[in-house]
Order: sequence, then structure tokens, then C-alpha cells
Amino acid sequence: MKGHLLLVEDEPGLILTLQKRLEAEHYACYVAPTGQEGIDLARSLALDAVLLDVMLPDMDGFDVCRAIRQFNEQLPILMLTARSQTFDKVLGLKLGADDYLTKPFQMAELMARIEALLRRSSHQSAPSATAFRFGPIQIDTLRAEVTLAGQVVDLSAREYQLLVYFIKHRGEAVSRERLLRDVWGYDRFPNTRTVDVHVARLRQKLEPNPRVPQYINTIHNHGYRFDG
Repeated sequence: MKGHLLLVEDEPGLILTLQKRLEAEHYACYVAPTGQEGIDLARSLALDAVLLDVMLPDMDGFDVCRAIRQFNEQLPILMLTARSQTFDKVLGLKLGADDYLTKPFQMAELMARIEALLRRSSHQSAPSATAFRFGPIQIDTLRAEVTLAGQVVDLSAREYQLLVYFIKHRGEAVSRERLLRDVWGYDRFPNTRTVDVHVARLRQKLEPNPRVPQYINTIHNHGYRFDG
């Protein structure tokens, strides 16, 4: 999964088109058809970016942007609008939007803008990252605390260490031997299912469906890869 996006948009046709394309590009896409629902989801979900329409049925996107910035200053926001006036663009950027795309737009340009936002965001946060998130799960490394949809998850010390290691090596195929060396501190690798047992426990506690994992995937005859 390349990222978790929130689409705040009320036009059904555009919602369907964007959802299909974003999911085809390996993004998880949540949808809010009103500004208030967008604010609520931005507050409750662990997101990587927001795609925010200016023209919404209950409030305009500028108010949504302002509200999100009151509780999250770092979340990338890309505003989508049929308006093209310079004033609107300037206002959106002054309220905290990171980028602005005028309708109608080419899908390839939208994808490029999203990738640029996520890349910029990851570079800005990497040097001092003390929190990680994927799906509804958040890890606070200062407090050594893991929450799932706002509820604290009870992990053992070794389960927590393993999870943090996976997150820091996101997208890498990591062998069982490497995990035994780097997480457990072994310099010899006994014939043990220790890694598999701990991964199974993490899946039970964190995966929506542990039998069909979304986050910690098995690499046959090798080890695991974290795709959260």
C-alpha cells in the first residue's frame, strides 16, 4: 500500500472514477461526501494526504482546510476545484493547503501531484519521526504505545520491537535470520519458529483479517515484508 488518502468530494461520478484509479495505483481511499464528514475522518483516521474539493454541500473546502489545520498541521492537503481564480488559489494556500489542482484535470497529473506531496511529507518527517501510522494504527515511539482506532493495543516488549523494526524497513523483504539478528540479538540462528510465532501474534492484534494480512506479508521461503 502506497498511502492512505481521504477524498472529500460530493460528485458521485468523480468519486467513483478517482476511487478506482487510486486503488489501482495501490492507495487506500476513504471518501467523505460532506465537509463535516471530511473533518471527522481526518481527525479519526491515520492518513497520508487529503484530496479536498472546494465546492461541498454543507461548507466550502476552505473551511474544511482551516478546521483540519487546527488539529493537524502536517497532513498534506491537495485542493481540487472548478475555480481557477488566483484569489481562490492564494486563499487555499494561505489556509494551509499544500497544493491546488483545477478541474478538469488529467489523472496522470493528479497522481504526480499526490506522489510529490507524499514524497515531500516523508522527507520532512524522516529526520525526527517519533510517530508512525498505517491504516487505523498509530505508533508513538516516545511513549512506546500502539493504538488501533484510538484504543491502546497490548503488545509485549518483543512484539513492539518487531513491529517498529518492520515499520522502519517498510517495503523490504526481511529474512527470518535478519530478524533474529537485529531484533532478538542472536549471532547464531537456531532452528526456531520464534519469528513466525511473534508475527502471528502481531497479525492477530493488528490485522483486520489475520488469515489474509494487509500489513505484514509472508515472502515464501524467505521471511516477511511490511506493506503498511
